Amino acid sequence: MFAARRLTLNSSRLARAPSRTLVTLKDHKYTAHAVAQGAGRNGEVSSNGLDLKLASPKEMGGNGNGQNPEQLFAMGYSACLLGAIQAVAKNLGKTEMAKNAKVHASVHIGAAEGMSGFGIAVDIKVEGIDEELLKAGHEFCPYSRLLKNGGVVNVSLA
Repeated sequence: MFAARRLTLNSSRLARAPSRTLVTLKDHKYTAHAVAQGAGRNGEVSSNGLDLKLASPKEMGGNGNGQNPEQLFAMGYSACLLGAIQAVAKNLGKTEMAKNAKVHASVHIGAAEGMSGFGIAVDIKVEGIDEELLKAGHEFCPYSRLLKNGGVVNVSLA
């Protein structure tokens, strides 16, 4: 489900939600590389020995006999958020609690409102921790920051 930006009346003028802060990097600690080829969502993708056959889901007219980018994104986000929760748990004295955490990520794809093409939305549910640890992990997680604030994307010809 896509959230609409809400405008509210404030002192006889419209006030918008706070603007986003773009996430930029001071340095690179690690860089992952992946290559997609073939028929896009029905092609192949590889990254450092992980080779996957892709297939569009049946709900999008495909045969569903492979992985899709939304599954990969959900897997990456859930693992990253779990790692962030475990990293901040130490400072909060909640290391034992974080050991039992389980992160469920759902990535939805559908028509984007107000523009052509598709958009994504993400639902995250975390079990085994409290609200304080969830908030701290969410603020620390780079995937959460990217989706909340945006990030630099450079696209060029190879």
